[in-house]
This record gives sequence, structure tokens and C-alpha cells, in this order.
Amino acid sequence: MNDDSKRSWRTRLGSLLLREPEDRDQLVELLRSASQRNLLDEDALTMIEGVLEFSELDAGDVMLPRAQIEFIDIDHEPRRILSQVVRAGHSRFPVIEGDRDEVIGILHAKDLLRFFAGDEDNLRGMLRPAVFLPESKRLDVLLRDFRRSRNHMAVVVDEYGSVAGLVTIEDVIEQIVGDIEDEYDFDDVQGDIIETAEGVYRIRASCAIEDLNERLGTAYPDSDFDTVGGLVVNAFGRVPRRGERIGIGAFDFAVLRADRRRLHRVQASRRTAP
Repeated sequence: MNDDSKRSWRTRLGSLLLREPEDRDQLVELLRSASQRNLLDEDALTMIEGVLEFSELDAGDVMLPRAQIEFIDIDHEPRRILSQVVRAGHSRFPVIEGDRDEVIGILHAKDLLRFFAGDEDNLRGMLRPAVFLPESKRLDVLLRDFRRSRNHMAVVVDEYGSVAGLVTIEDVIEQIVGDIEDEYDFDDVQGDIIETAEGVYRIRASCAIEDLNERLGTAYPDSDFDTVGGLVVNAFGRVPRRGERIGIGAFDFAVLRADRRRLHRVQASRRTAP
């Protein structure tokens, strides 16, 4: 490369990095270009893109849909509630009284332990107040509210006051930083596939299709994509939202965790014959 060519290349690169973007799309294009040139790492790019998208999202975009919520009925026997809490593996649960639109509070799993330890004798009295918010609540405002109130969970309601979904502070933060592992997620010993019940599996989206086929006895093709995430996204024709379901072969796949760019975890349930 001669001196003129080197100068021309440097001029173009300088122009690319120093020009003022005219809109958000140009800014994202500039950042991606910087990442391709190793001036910005992939994790940083993902977070910046998440921040840029954050103010455009609302609670309805990230909530866990009503059909996927693990409700606890206050009228059930305490032992039945304990079994449900252990099976679900969450730390907080919305509590209803008969009807799913009658949310009377939030139960913390640690409070349930106090009940069975004999420190408390009134399960209803141990419930924390439930926070309700509309689907249109902007995520930046919601995150500020979560931080001020120290609440970690809110019930999302539609325009008629019916429960539409559930949103946690983790759901909100993940829109910026990506997937957050917690104490109920995978570890290296368990591997990419965990059987949570007979015929029901929790699976990392990065799990190889070859490993999925071996574990589940399926024959999903892996010529066009290598991972379970690729299999599910291809079936939807887009990146699905959390709570969405689709049947693929012998299994129904439900999205457990996803952001606007990729899947993180899915649940596969063996389909029963009609």
C-alpha cells in the first residue's frame, strides 16, 4: 500500500469515527463499525444498544405474560403452597384469592420458611403489598420507581384492570446488561439441559442441537443452525418474546428468557398425543 492509499484509508477511518451521527440508526451503525474494528468489545456494544433501546420500551414489552405466571392461591393448604414454591424455584410469588385478577399481595419464599419454622402463624399476614402498574409504563421510569421503593416485582394490568403480566427489576435491568444468571439457573455440573419434571426440560439457548437430540431422543436438523436458540428462532421466523410458545416436532417450546436480540433459555415439554 503506497503513502497516498494509507492516507486515504486513515482519512476515511477518521471521518467514520469522528463524524456526528444525524440520528440513532447512524449512531448504532457507527458503534457497530467501531466494534468490527476492535475499538469496542461485543459486551460493551450490547450494553450501549440496550441503553439506546431502553427508553423506547415499556412494561408490556418485557413482562412475563399472565399465562406463564406462577400464582399462589391463599386458600390452598400451606403444604401445597410450599410444594409449589419448591417446584417453581422463584423467590417471590403473586398471591391471589380465588380469581387470578384478585392479587392480594406478594409472598417471599423466605417468609414461607419462617411460617414452617413456627416463627409466624398467619400466612396471609406475611404477604407484602403488591405494586400494580399499566402496560404502558416506560422502563426508564419503572426502573427509577423500583429503586426508590425497593420493590423488585410489580403486577402489570391492562386498561380494564385485569392482570396482564408480571415484571421484575431483573427483567428491566436485563434489557441493558443482557441475561442475568441467578441461583436457580444452570451451572457447569447440570449442563445445558435440566429435567424439571417428567417430559419437561429447561434448556440453554446455546445448547447444541446435537446434544439436544441425544438427550431428548429427537432428530432435529442441525445443518442450517447449530443451537436450540437457532432452532426456535427459525421456527418463529423472528426473535420471540418471553412466554411465547411454539410446537416443533415432538415438543412444545416456551421462551423462558429472551431480550430483543436473542434467546437465553427455553422450556421444552413433550407433546401429548391427542
